Amino acid sequence: MRAPHLDTSPGRSVPGQGDRGGPRRRSLPRATGLLPALLLAKTVTGCSGDSTLPTPAALELIPVVDGLESPLYLTATPGDDRLFIVEQPGRIRIVKGGALLPEPFLDIVARVGSGGERGLLGLAFHPQYSSNGLFYVDYTDRSGDTRVERYRVTEDPDVADPASARLVLVVDQPFSNHNGGMALFGPDGKLYVGLGDGGSGGDPQEHGQNKATLLGSLLRLDVDAGDPYAVPPDNPFVGDAGARPEIWAWGLRNPWRFAFDGPTGQLYVADVGQNQWEEVNVVPAASGGLNFGWNLMEGEHCFSQSPCQDASLVRPVLEYDHAEGCSVTGGFVYRGEALPSLVGHYFYSDYCGGWIRSFRLVDGEASEQRDWELDAGRVLSFGEDADGELYVMNQDGEVFRLGEG
Repeated sequence: MRAPHLDTSPGRSVPGQGDRGGPRRRSLPRATGLLPALLLAKTVTGCSGDSTLPTPAALELIPVVDGLESPLYLTATPGDDRLFIVEQPGRIRIVKGGALLPEPFLDIVARVGSGGERGLLGLAFHPQYSSNGLFYVDYTDRSGDTRVERYRVTEDPDVADPASARLVLVVDQPFSNHNGGMALFGPDGKLYVGLGDGGSGGDPQEHGQNKATLLGSLLRLDVDAGDPYAVPPDNPFVGDAGARPEIWAWGLRNPWRFAFDGPTGQLYVADVGQNQWEEVNVVPAASGGLNFGWNLMEGEHCFSQSPCQDASLVRPVLEYDHAEGCSVTGGFVYRGEALPSLVGHYFYSDYCGGWIRSFRLVDGEASEQRDWELDAGRVLSFGEDADGELYVMNQDGEVFRLGEG
């Protein structure tokens, strides 16, 4: 099975699935060459973390659970030590007390079209989940189209009600790849949904630079108003007859994973590249209407036209070429307690590279870049628990927690 965020268009090689194996600590060094060149983002500021603390000499991947079927995401609810893990075929599993519960929290396999870049791709708990029991999923249906649905937990906190499904959003997908799939509540309480450009290669239907379509965009929805949602009145394109008002940002190719960093007010978007460049963007979370440049640009480079260096386009803070990987897997800014010197560092990986890297944003620069010399396998996603500790999931069905080596 291919990575759900890996470009399968012509010109991009597709790695095969690795053999499944038991949990293991990975600390094998990799020859990855030079770290990516630093790129400035003029709109970004911020700093975090305590650089006076000793930085760990090494990190390790501590086994948490294995035997999962393409684990694509991990999250938790505040004050809850359970881990909720999304499996691509259409299940959400729970790790409770260190053990994987045999029964899924939610099973919607019958509704999900899974395989390649399709499947159950995202999970977001409502900010008031402890009182309302609501959560949202993002998946591709049996026709290959994107659906965002709301569900409710039952009286048993380990079991959700599949019959409680309520459709929030459906988006037609013209091709099988670039579905995005991340759904995440922002610091403002709004639901953000990432959508790719519709697929194939090179954005043939030109969705990336078309604000009249939801594809190639980051959406911002108010699910606490309207039926099934309302468009927040401060969305940037409200009142623009040529744009969909749900759009918060646009010009994205496939924002497989994005993350908010509440303490700094930043939004990190890892956008999967075409044939040459992978990128990580960091922008103020409160700045709507930003254009990330696809398909005019791939990373910092012209793609569909030249010259392309429009000052209005967001530049990545970091990019790397396909000598080092093939498909960026965005992570989170570390806000846990186990690794105090790394608080404020953003962690990310690559599906083909298998490495784990981090950087800290300082005055718009990707500072303190580090390759942690970990072999994580084919990394599908990162996750974050209720304490801010970070997890890594791979194609072999394994989940690891990042810890000091």
